[in-house]
Amino acid sequence: MSSWKSLLLRIGDKSPEYGTSSEVKDHIETCFSALRRDLEHSPDDILNFVLQCAEQIPHKIPSYGTVVGLLNLENEDFVKKLVESTQTAFQDALDTGNCDKIRILMRFLTVMMCSKVLQPGSLVVVFETLLSSAATTVDEEKGNPCWQPRADFYVACILSCLPWGGLELFEQVPEEIERVVVGVEAYLSIRRHLSDAGLSFFEDGNEIGSDVVEKDFLEDLWSRIQVLSNNGWKVDSVPKPHLSFEAQLVAGKSHEFGPISCPEQPHLPSQFSATIYGKQKHEAELKYPLRIHRLNIFPASKTEDPQPIDRFVVEEYLLDVLLFFNGCRKECASFMVSLPVPFRYEYLMAETIFSQLLLLPHPPFKPIYYTLVIMDLCKVGKADKDVRGSNFQFIWPWEEWAFVLDLPKWAPQRVFVQEVLEREVRLSYWDKVKQSIENAPALEELLPPRGGPNFSYSVEDGRERTEEHALSTELSSKVKGRQTARDIISWVEESVFPAHGFEVTLKVVVQTLLDIGSKSFTHLITILERYGQVIARICPDHDKQVMLIVEVSFYWKNSSQMTAIAIDRMMGYRLISNLAIVRWVFSTLNIEQFHTSDRPWEVLRNAVSKTYNRISDLRREILSLKKGVMSAKETLAKAKAELDAAESKLTLVDGEPTLGENPARCYCHLSKALFLSLFKSFSNVLMERLPDASKVGTLQALKSIHSDEMAVDLEESSAMEVENENGMSKKSHSNGEKASNGYDVGEKEQWCLSTLGYVKAFSRQYASEIWPLIEKLDVEAFTEDAHPLFRNAVYTGLRRQNE
Repeated sequence: MSSWKSLLLRIGDKSPEYGTSSEVKDHIETCFSALRRDLEHSPDDILNFVLQCAEQIPHKIPSYGTVVGLLNLENEDFVKKLVESTQTAFQDALDTGNCDKIRILMRFLTVMMCSKVLQPGSLVVVFETLLSSAATTVDEEKGNPCWQPRADFYVACILSCLPWGGLELFEQVPEEIERVVVGVEAYLSIRRHLSDAGLSFFEDGNEIGSDVVEKDFLEDLWSRIQVLSNNGWKVDSVPKPHLSFEAQLVAGKSHEFGPISCPEQPHLPSQFSATIYGKQKHEAELKYPLRIHRLNIFPASKTEDPQPIDRFVVEEYLLDVLLFFNGCRKECASFMVSLPVPFRYEYLMAETIFSQLLLLPHPPFKPIYYTLVIMDLCKVGKADKDVRGSNFQFIWPWEEWAFVLDLPKWAPQRVFVQEVLEREVRLSYWDKVKQSIENAPALEELLPPRGGPNFSYSVEDGRERTEEHALSTELSSKVKGRQTARDIISWVEESVFPAHGFEVTLKVVVQTLLDIGSKSFTHLITILERYGQVIARICPDHDKQVMLIVEVSFYWKNSSQMTAIAIDRMMGYRLISNLAIVRWVFSTLNIEQFHTSDRPWEVLRNAVSKTYNRISDLRREILSLKKGVMSAKETLAKAKAELDAAESKLTLVDGEPTLGENPARCYCHLSKALFLSLFKSFSNVLMERLPDASKVGTLQALKSIHSDEMAVDLEESSAMEVENENGMSKKSHSNGEKASNGYDVGEKEQWCLSTLGYVKAFSRQYASEIWPLIEKLDVEAFTEDAHPLFRNAVYTGLRRQNE
């Protein structure tokens, strides 16, 4: 890499490129000198690389803006071309809806204005263009209020520039920027307040329609900007390196920024309805999503108290580093601990990272990325000791969690600990995890079983050998002898099924094949690839596939992980349909576990996720082929043939795609069959167990039912002390008893709360598939006969207005 590139990348860092100096002013001068030497030979390379650095290391933009300002003194034409390139990139970002690029380029423009590169009036015109588009969008007569998320994003971009250049704008063009501020106030007065209930990390009981109103993201940012304005635009977290060169920069020529235009919002149909509004609003939220949902972990006593705007700025820095260094965890951690901030911000790092991990409906990147970044931050010793309480090497203060054993078996904290221990066993092994809880040995009660298979035809432990044992042994010999699937199907159909019937045939075949494949994941895959046709022949329809899943679950009853893996793989090989899985999950045995175990939910999540991913992949394939057809007329015949072949994959047979006809119909049918089955099942089981709607209209009312009963019980028994057989008063209670043990929600109510939580989670996670089907679902699942709490859970997940 040439030296000027290294200097641009490492500006502001403690690095060999800058020797012993840590002064940003020295770095800027050194970098400028190197660029000036090469500017004549590599102008295009320098221009492109400066823009690339500004876009991908945006917390260094103040330094880059100052360097550009110094270059402007040497070569006005070069900087004019850079401004023009920035305008082209910015317009392209607006046209394509590239939120990150729009936001960061606006910051770059603001900083170039501070360095006298850009005329302040040109920046105001950019602000006014975005503000005009936003105001038009939310105007109910001229615009399309469904697209408020884009309008909010534009206004947020304007406000987020002010920490970097508010002071300079109000000094140089006070009337123009004041006009922008008045426009922002007017916009805030006509936009709709956004409810984040569907995106909240934790359930607080405030459902749609609640009187509790908190500031949404834009309202919060506006209040922070107001405080900043009242404080004279002083921002500790935004460096101002251009001030060190102000006497020089003022001599440079300020350039105009070319005109920009905002894309028009989609047309609002004349036949407007709440459903149409919800669909378009969801589309807008997908394209212009909220960047962060703040998570406050630490009490004020453990944190420094920066100005309100400083928290916003540091969050921007951290989110940008996480965004642009995804996949480069060490670089990410290195930049996160060396931000240009003069106060401690470790707690903000922790809260920001965890806010991203918990961002709903899913984090921007895979959870393992954030985990590795946290580990690297801890390794370099930059994370505060209160932030470093992460579970490395399975070390955790479990004694602080031992209290959950005194809670009912359905209490969320107890179930949480139980599921954490189960996940740890998956990552390690049972004895290791048992050793890790030695400071709270009683928690062994919550450990999962050791996880071995439950083979019905084992000859160990002196079990009696039956005729079924003999059949299993014979089948095992055939498999080990490498007989083909066709040979085994013939044996089953000619010798086993006629003599023993379906249930015995199913049990022998499934148990034996699973046992042969139980040694490892690879063994399971191999056995399903070779002999999956045998299972498919035995279980051709949904009813038999449900029985197949029951058999798989029985064999792996001691291992939730292997149950999920086996069912998932069988679905992958088309041996089990997603509709059969939904039916199994909502069978009586599993329904009873909805509030105490993640086992059925994991299987259901896998099934819905696999279906969703399959549809998404096929959609992308068809979209790509359609683009190929449009852009390559000379290969039209070949591309058309490939398109037809891809489309034929999507026809639905019994809830599964297979070879056939029209893809548009298949998308609709595949999603419709799955989600209709899922939400009808949810509605039915909830209607059976939820109290009458006249008694519980809110989750809070549902939670309080058991508490009210307990209050009556305690009142009745207050005059006497209950003693045990030793004459000691009872202070502890077994699971299931009414007790003042920190959790007073009854089991039936907790079952309802848990199941409603999963309704909301599935609605939120797969909103993009649900909205196109909403009319059908409204008619068949979200009907007036359905319980209001069920509909509220769905609507909250979809962020849909209650009609």
